[in-house]
Amino acid sequence: MSMFCYQCQEAAKGTGCTVMGVCGKNETVANLEDLLIYACKGVAEVVTKGKIATETIPAVNYEVINSLFMTITNANFDDAAIEKQIMKVLGLRDELAATVSASWGDAATFQVGAREDMLAKAAVVGVLSTDNEDVRSLRELIIYGLKGMAAYTEHAYNLGKENQAIYAFIYEALAASLDDSLTADQLVALTLKTGELGVAAMALLDEANTSKYGNPEITEVNIGVRGNPAILISGHDLKDMEQLLEQTQGSGVDVYTHSEMLPANYYPAFKKYENFVGNYGNAWWKQLEEFATFNGPILFTTNCIVPPKKEEIRQRIFTTGAAGFPGCTHIVADANGKKDFSAIIEMAKKLPAPTEIETGKIVGGFAHAQVLALADKVVDAVKSGAIKKFFVMAGCDGRMKSREYYTDFAAALPKDTVILTAGCAKYRYNKLQLGDIGGIPRVLDAGQCNDSYSLAVIALKLKEVFGLDDVNELPIAYNIAWYEQKAVIVLLALLFLGVKNIHLGPTLPAFLSPNVAKVLVETFGIAGIGTVEDDIQLFMNA
Repeated sequence: MSMFCYQCQEAAKGTGCTVMGVCGKNETVANLEDLLIYACKGVAEVVTKGKIATETIPAVNYEVINSLFMTITNANFDDAAIEKQIMKVLGLRDELAATVSASWGDAATFQVGAREDMLAKAAVVGVLSTDNEDVRSLRELIIYGLKGMAAYTEHAYNLGKENQAIYAFIYEALAASLDDSLTADQLVALTLKTGELGVAAMALLDEANTSKYGNPEITEVNIGVRGNPAILISGHDLKDMEQLLEQTQGSGVDVYTHSEMLPANYYPAFKKYENFVGNYGNAWWKQLEEFATFNGPILFTTNCIVPPKKEEIRQRIFTTGAAGFPGCTHIVADANGKKDFSAIIEMAKKLPAPTEIETGKIVGGFAHAQVLALADKVVDAVKSGAIKKFFVMAGCDGRMKSREYYTDFAAALPKDTVILTAGCAKYRYNKLQLGDIGGIPRVLDAGQCNDSYSLAVIALKLKEVFGLDDVNELPIAYNIAWYEQKAVIVLLALLFLGVKNIHLGPTLPAFLSPNVAKVLVETFGIAGIGTVEDDIQLFMNA
């Protein structure tokens, strides 16, 4: 075994990747990421034991959330960048430790030099360093939730929005993962608190995005192309999107979204850009073939990167923020947060226009403000029986053939049901012709994975409108697909909000030990998926 990682849904053999990640990361990257997480735990120990106020260490706060973000599945494959980040975090840790007096553990004191030292240390501080399977499971569930929380927090930070309580909790939870005295019950409580702060992180990002760019609105998004050279932008960072659009104005270069960035089309502030054309392609895992036909440069603002096999495509990929891949140009912001995308623009001008792979339009923009504006119409449809049930089918997409279940499930749903979605899961069914119910589309796309917050807001508002005591009394079923750690924090957020009987697939997480899985099943009604026919019958009769 040269590595061990089981943080994503595609963990090898359903247990964990031990030689190379299914995502494409090699053992060096995997082990350096383990060490980066351990370094962050050391910072957390210094902050918590030293009772350091988060308000006084803004640079440390940022580097910790950025480090967590870098280790999300498919975000950063650049071993040199991760090694550099480890040294930066250790430097910040030592500077903090010098200002306070306490008794430190290994995470707060270890030192490494060359890469060989790093890899040797990583071998003894990774996931499997926790011997007890159930404690390990709960610790990793919390850590993966923190990674998702950090991603949302960093996007909000980039737009000038912060919540010190989120930083404080991240330090608390990271430090707790070093505490062998904590019982399983205490770790379960910490898991639910992770969900609570996950809600806060999603609310913070929602505020950041909407205060800057307006509330998403119902939008028809073009999925064809026009004949200009173009740039494809993926990921979740709307500030990067804004800067790219500003810098391409009048350049003759068009901008298309890909995969996670599709929801940028729904924000009013971006509609003023004449060269913002629409969306090209599908979910992240199809990028190898779609990048080949796009022809122009691609900008990754976050995950999800699929390692490019062809050097020609690698030369057209640019990364920024927490994303990274060796051999690809990485763009760093200046002291004022501005990024220079001129190299991408100049490359685009020299390359052919995108090859058309489909035509038509898709509809989205049903975040909470837009849906609540339609609340009377929705409520009337439910009261009249025109809408029998809502299905929350948010989450992620992925490569496994078993994910065809979600396409088949959406297609087979009774015509008096409506799908509420967010995240890449929508690419499994958002181009199906499912029609509408009295003018209400049967697929309501709220946006990115972080916009799953919108789905929670909608559910809580409907509970209020119908005068119910429990959100679980609503005619809403949860059939969620997951892939990586942002889906984990969404799940924990839903559990904190009291949502029960969530079905999770296409497989349950490998990091759930049998005993931890049993607790989730018995306490929250978590379940896997079955056949399309059986699951629809189960949901409709519930």
